Amino acid sequence: MKKALLFITVLGLFSCKNQSEADCNTETAAKNEEGFEMYEMSEMAALMEQMYVDNQRLKERIIKGDTIGQFPQHFMRIHSAVLTDETDKDDFFKTQAAVFIKSQEMIYNDPENAKEHFNNGIKACIACHEVKCGGPIPKIKKLYINQ
Repeated sequence: MKKALLFITVLGLFSCKNQSEADCNTETAAKNEEGFEMYEMSEMAALMEQMYVDNQRLKERIIKGDTIGQFPQHFMRIHSAVLTDETDKDDFFKTQAAVFIKSQEMIYNDPENAKEHFNNGIKACIACHEVKCGGPIPKIKKLYINQ
């Protein structure tokens, strides 16, 4: 069992090292006590993963016609979370982040048009990722609510 786990771990490390930088740029290297190189998500990557999960749940509530709830305040950390490469936090990123937050807030402020606002938020994600990091675009596109 230990050999299988070690094999899978080593295989995962090699596969990430062979991927393009765009596919692996949400991770930073860190060495554990044994000297093995491990990868940890940046604060921004972890936040975006959480926002993805939150939006999956929100999408289901919108589709079912359930109550929307309240705007998740942790989304506001998009303005302050540390990126893998801090030079990516430029004016373009800040503008797209503001568009995303506004779209997300509109879902909660105008639930009658939740689908439209939700899809606008997804468009903002994709617009930013087309410029900054294209790797997650196929995953993000799955969030769209088909009209």
